Amino acid sequence: MSALDPRDVGLKQDADLRKDLDATVRARRELGEEYDSALVDSFLEKVEQRIDGMADRRVRRHLAEQQMVAARGSRRPKPADSWAERYGFALITLVLAIPLSAIAGAFAGMSGIVTSWIGIVGVNAVQAVRVNPGLLAGRGRSAQDD
Repeated sequence: MSALDPRDVGLKQDADLRKDLDATVRARRELGEEYDSALVDSFLEKVEQRIDGMADRRVRRHLAEQQMVAARGSRRPKPADSWAERYGFALITLVLAIPLSAIAGAFAGMSGIVTSWIGIVGVNAVQAVRVNPGLLAGRGRSAQDD
């Protein structure tokens, strides 16, 4: 494969770099072998600048993507944040509240029923805050903050 082989992927993708290589080869033919190292150094400097520029763009793009993910992270619904998780837990605790209330009422009377319902409400409150952490922040925030 020669230096000007079109199968070279880097050169096929970058027409300006390809032109620079062609100009360097032509200049070498015109000037002779005594200028080889200067011409090669010049071309390699251009290649290095291209690579540095591409790396800088990729790093900037990656950082921007990370910043966007971090900025949107609190607003983006989590995969586990589904209807079943939000309301299914509450429905299960309400179904279980019936036998718990009966057992608590049979053994401790009204104070047992109140205690069991405080526990049921507490468990549901903890689940609601776990699923939606912004719940504790209150409603004083404006819609622009979201």
